[in-house]
Amino acid sequence: MRPIWLRAKLNGIEIDDEDLNGYLMYPKVFTDYAARHEQYGPVRTLPTHTFFYGMEPGEEITAEIDPGKILEIRMQAVGEANEDGDARVFFELNGQPRVIRVPNRSAKAAVAKRPKAELGNADHIGAPMPGSIATVAVSVGQKVKQGDLLLTIEAMKMETGLHAERDATVKAVHVMPGAQIDAKDLLVELE
Repeated sequence: MRPIWLRAKLNGIEIDDEDLNGYLMYPKVFTDYAARHEQYGPVRTLPTHTFFYGMEPGEEITAEIDPGKILEIRMQAVGEANEDGDARVFFELNGQPRVIRVPNRSAKAAVAKRPKAELGNADHIGAPMPGSIATVAVSVGQKVKQGDLLLTIEAMKMETGLHAERDATVKAVHVMPGAQIDAKDLLVELE
């Protein structure tokens, strides 16, 4: 019998032994996967290449969503991004035309450019690697002591904490949880 507590934690999603093993080994990764599963449906039925890289215009795939129920998906085109950075995607689902709006990552990436930390500036806390911000533990005006946690970066399924190297006051926080960052991006300014 699979643990009821895990089903409750995952909003009632049916789990199998493979899901349980995934949760026990990587709880945060699996919880994120379950949230995406609830939002987007059973994405594990997609071909691996499509799951990781998406589809190109003219590409056609099949996906079995239930035993014996196969969908034929053909991507037609991607429209221009609107002012919010969303693009319309035109495709056929079993021959029927469909249009959806999706975030255009390349358009949003241009918007999300961050200033870089100045090399040698002790007041600048820069990102040591690309990843995403998991937590921000400080706010503007807060006094921090040497060794205090400033924020946590998640990269390659691991979390890395950035700590104050000296006593200071937080002058600015340039990121929030969930933000995607590149190496050397300016994250926090001290004074």
